[in-house]
Amino acid sequence: MNLADFKNINKDLIKSKGFLHFSFWLLLYFFLILIDEDNYPMWFVMIRHLIDLIFYIVIVYINILYLIPAFLQKKRPFIYLISLILFVFLLSPIHVFSLLMIFKSSPEDSEYILNNKEIISLINLFVGFASTVYKILTDWLIHQNEKMALESQNLQSELKFLKSQINPHFFFNTLNNLYALTLKKSDLAPEIVLRLSEMMRYMLYESNEKMVSLEKEVNYIKNYLELEKLRQGDRFEINFIITGEIADQKIAPLVFIPFLENSFKHGLDNQIKSGFVNIDLKLLEDSIELIIENSNPTKVQLKKKMKKSGGIGLENVKRRLKLIYPNKHKLEIVEKPHAFRVFLYIKLN
Repeated sequence: MNLADFKNINKDLIKSKGFLHFSFWLLLYFFLILIDEDNYPMWFVMIRHLIDLIFYIVIVYINILYLIPAFLQKKRPFIYLISLILFVFLLSPIHVFSLLMIFKSSPEDSEYILNNKEIISLINLFVGFASTVYKILTDWLIHQNEKMALESQNLQSELKFLKSQINPHFFFNTLNNLYALTLKKSDLAPEIVLRLSEMMRYMLYESNEKMVSLEKEVNYIKNYLELEKLRQGDRFEINFIITGEIADQKIAPLVFIPFLENSFKHGLDNQIKSGFVNIDLKLLEDSIELIIENSNPTKVQLKKKMKKSGGIGLENVKRRLKLIYPNKHKLEIVEKPHAFRVFLYIKLN
């Protein structure tokens, strides 16, 4: 056995429940000896408190391993209470008798023990109730930890599922646009392929983290908008204004894209001659605001496009915001006579 194996064994031993329980009883034993003020020989004091400790151990583990699972955990508190009291008061005379056997050579001490046998019984009962409180608290803490771990696991699973829906949804639309340009033999196609490759690199290798650099997310938006400008040409007005400076903030990846994508899908219809998408991104010290306004096409055109798209990306990002930023975000989507307006506020962690 090498040194590393020996250290690992020691670590496992220290972390084990048995070692912790043994350490607790050992410390209690020395504590009882330390606070003993009687003028008896040390060996005598050690034996006496060892007997006390043995009865405390019996009470605690009978209570934790049998009485609590058999009665208290099965919603039978009255029977549990009677059983614990009965068990303690049946065990206490044995405890008293054991102490009398030690002090049999001293009539005064034996008389003192007999006169205080009720106190010994009450101490034993206190030990029993203390172990009940300990068991209830530890079970509650274990339950809370398991609940938090399960919630965290479910949260991560749901976020991965929602994000997996967003990514193909975005690329499906972008590839369709690229296909249309290649059919036209447009000179814009190579530049779109280049920007699309940069965006794919971000989505495949960097957006898998829980949080990403805000700077990288903003660069991703810029690439997205440049791609849209190349695709749309001069027919539509696309403006992107950034207010404030990017520091070392982190943000959940791809929370803005569905709103941008939605504004282009519903705001810049191929059947309309002119339209606009205005994006205003305000970067604050501990928060961020995104305002998007896009032109509102006719009701018939809008209903037709919404029926085609299904709104998968938008619904998913709403769900993601609730999961990642509970009570730390505000989302408003307003339909005006000639425009749609999205306001998103996120308080950064």
